[in-house]
Amino acid sequence: MDNETAALIDRFLTHIMVERGLAENTVRSYSRDLIRFVTYLDEKTLTPLGLDREVLNGYLRRLGKGLSTRTVSRHISTLKTFFRFLVEEGIRDTNPARLLESPKMSRKLPGTLSPREVERLLAQPKPVDPRGQRDTAMLELLYATGLRVSELVTLKLSNINLEPGYVRTIGKGSKERIVPMGEKARKAVSTYIEEGRLRLDHRSRTAYLFLNYLGKRLTRQGFWKILKDYALQAGIKHDVTPHSLRHSFASHLLEAGADLRSVQMMLGHSDISTTQIYTHVTRKRLIHLHETCHPRP
Repeated sequence: MDNETAALIDRFLTHIMVERGLAENTVRSYSRDLIRFVTYLDEKTLTPLGLDREVLNGYLRRLGKGLSTRTVSRHISTLKTFFRFLVEEGIRDTNPARLLESPKMSRKLPGTLSPREVERLLAQPKPVDPRGQRDTAMLELLYATGLRVSELVTLKLSNINLEPGYVRTIGKGSKERIVPMGEKARKAVSTYIEEGRLRLDHRSRTAYLFLNYLGKRLTRQGFWKILKDYALQAGIKHDVTPHSLRHSFASHLLEAGADLRSVQMMLGHSDISTTQIYTHVTRKRLIHLHETCHPRP
């Protein structure tokens, strides 16, 4: 990568982070995509300023041989945003990515846990020591609010309001939302803050809510391992991920009669069509119940 290209990418990343307010994880994704793209251009002895749409098509054909449809679609979005920026800044006259079409993606139904499986999972942590109190609070809060795991581990004490019982979080696109947490989660979080967290803090005075045994912020990987261990202890045979509880939160609410728009707000989806995928999960469960319970299936 030559210095001019590196400077363009740095300028673009600063733009989407500062002026557009995109989340840090999103900016990192753009950066990785562009580094991969520029590596391809280096092989062709080209730069972003000296290419046409055919070069982009060749790059996408290469991506399609080893990456999923969803990943290729994300790369196309990155290229479109990057070249649009170059045109808006007067660096290029034309946008060669403007007419690129994203591959069609099948809508994969999210994996969910049954209410009974959720109960077994939430019963695994024993809130008799700091770790058990922390884990109880995390699992209860995740299922009660449908937070993304990245939102969970970056929660700060100031994001929690225990008296009315709600959590304030910053989701994708740096959008803030407020989600009620329910009484069980409220009690679990309260116990953790008043007892377990004080013993985990080790005088570091960190603002983050969930801490590891070193008194530092718990990572996504750390939570993933914790969840896997408890799922194994609960005897849940299929794969359980942090998103499984988010999916279960949404589908269980809809099964109980919650309206789609409210679930959309609690999940932080900008487009209600993203939330509508959970209605397919609900229909699938209703069909199964009908087939197994109706006297004339």
